[in-house]
Amino acid sequence: MRLTTKGRFAVTAMIDLAMRQQSGPVTLASISQRQRISLSYLEQLFGKLRRHTLVESTRGPGGGYTLGRPMAEISVAAIIFAVDEPLDATSCGGKENCFEDGPCMTHELWTSLNQKMIEFLKGVSLRELVDKQLLRESPSSPRQVSVLREHRAALEFPTSTLQPIDFNGSRRTSIC
Repeated sequence: MRLTTKGRFAVTAMIDLAMRQQSGPVTLASISQRQRISLSYLEQLFGKLRRHTLVESTRGPGGGYTLGRPMAEISVAAIIFAVDEPLDATSCGGKENCFEDGPCMTHELWTSLNQKMIEFLKGVSLRELVDKQLLRESPSSPRQVSVLREHRAALEFPTSTLQPIDFNGSRRTSIC
């Protein structure tokens, strides 16, 4: 049992939208670019999200999508169910017909797992996910040094064995 890309992409796109909607409607093209999700796939997902009132669309220039409800009121489970993502660990799809004569020996185990997953995902709000993402992106958190930034710094302050540098960082004009 695993969550497919449909559910993963829907949750990712909703986090992206929630983080950027304060500036106005967010275009699917911009989400597509940032998250590397096909635009046509996002259009399909957002059609379903809109039908479940999780997002609202604005047409025309400056149009795009905004959340249809406050972030704290949107659960991960609601997003996943809105895009028709099945959360079912049973082999029979919950129909209890694993075998011709009834459920398999582990049917109750997988049904219980389904209930626990749904409970967990209902307890995780979009607000929580956005807050975690903002903490990850905050300037106070340690960031990895960009290779490009290091390269630019090296170009600004070139060193060479032909131009010795004193301990104070200045270039020596003479070798003596």
